[in-house]
Amino acid sequence: MSASTAAAIARSIREGQTTATEVVEAHLAEIERTDGDVRAFLEVLGGTALEQAKAVDAGEVTGPLAGVPIAIKDVLCMEGIATTCGSKILEGWRPPYTATAVRRLVEAGAIPIGKTNMDEFAMGSSTENSAFGPTLNPWSTGHVPGGSSGGSAAAVAAGHAPVSLGSDTGGSIRQPASLCGVVGMKPTYGRVSRYGLVAFASSLDQIGPFSHTVEDAAIVYAAMAGHDPMDSTSLPESVGDPVGAIGRGIEGIRFGVVTELAGDAIEPEVAAAFASAIEGLGAGEVSLPSFDHALSAYYLIAPAEASSNLARFDGVRYGLRIDAADTTAMMRRTREAGFGPEVKRRIMLGTYALSAGYYDAYYGQAQRVRTLVANDFGRAFEDFDILLSPTSPTTAFEIGERTADPLAMYLSDLCTIPANLAGIPAISIPAGVDSRGLPIGLQLMAPALEEERLFAAAAELETRIGFDAKPALTGGAE
Repeated sequence: MSASTAAAIARSIREGQTTATEVVEAHLAEIERTDGDVRAFLEVLGGTALEQAKAVDAGEVTGPLAGVPIAIKDVLCMEGIATTCGSKILEGWRPPYTATAVRRLVEAGAIPIGKTNMDEFAMGSSTENSAFGPTLNPWSTGHVPGGSSGGSAAAVAAGHAPVSLGSDTGGSIRQPASLCGVVGMKPTYGRVSRYGLVAFASSLDQIGPFSHTVEDAAIVYAAMAGHDPMDSTSLPESVGDPVGAIGRGIEGIRFGVVTELAGDAIEPEVAAAFASAIEGLGAGEVSLPSFDHALSAYYLIAPAEASSNLARFDGVRYGLRIDAADTTAMMRRTREAGFGPEVKRRIMLGTYALSAGYYDAYYGQAQRVRTLVANDFGRAFEDFDILLSPTSPTTAFEIGERTADPLAMYLSDLCTIPANLAGIPAISIPAGVDSRGLPIGLQLMAPALEEERLFAAAAELETRIGFDAKPALTGGAE
């Protein structure tokens, strides 16, 4: 049961072949059996999940995801349930409201089964920056699951939930999806409401699904996307029919390989799997020269926005408070105790980039590079409908391998950052495994608002690749 897709689970419940209660109980049992090895969850919502399952079984809740368990990244608010963002500064905070994306999924019948671990305030590429300890990769527990949504990716890979939610600021859905051998999708910026998402970088953050199949990703996306008046950046355009796009095929779709994302920085085994996965597509090559500067621009823009967003964590309004003789000392002591090293590093970097005398040279220049990235995408999409690249330059690296070298860690986002800077939709699908049995991801990128095209192409490639490897944790080969 725990390995079933969301579509299959929802169908079996509708047809009376199983009950939502049985489904939830099976997934809770799987969490109990193996999450001690993975540490995907910060909190398991067993009691409330079973209550919601009973409501589905009683016919009180219906919808396309009725009875389907879903894991929620702990950066998304759920009323009355602790939301920590992987940080001690929010330990124990219980929000008085629920994120729009979560609420819409619950209204569609999905059952939140737990809050998943993450890099603190979504700052990281390995889920080693969590204040509550790292999440481990179900394919090999000596390796990272990617980040920052590593808990959500690992939960799906380990069979703890058929689908989960993450947030993607510079690749935090797609990169862990690649490293954990699952599907991970980032929508167009503004397609999914950010209301109730604790902000990292407001002009980059976007919520998206993890799943075993492209179809499941489309179902979850369709259920939560759409305009929300609670988010001023929410787009009014119709979401269309992303689920209906599954099975349309790729006839007439022009594919292009981004040369800047397929060079020497890509591990040979990753490059080989990528080449094999796109064989037969007739893909052309396209050069997007601004991508050479995208990583540097991102690591100025995102920290700058973070330094502003995280100023609200001051020990006064919510979360941790370390008392002192005066307010200034209290704030200093609270932030010193509450924020981890990576968050402090990015706050200092972002504050410096925004400071008088340096704003134009750093933040302003980075925003100009961002415009160049968007313009490069625009020109590329005149000749191609879908752009392709590896999702991550490497497969999962070992726990602790990059923690002492922030620059090496940042390079994990090399292939994913451009889509965030431009605000376009992108998806990672499994494309193979390396010689150690660790998963490799293939990234597809589409023009803004073209999620239907993205899902159609990804579903066809998923079928052609036929990825069927399983993590060691769930009975697959090591």
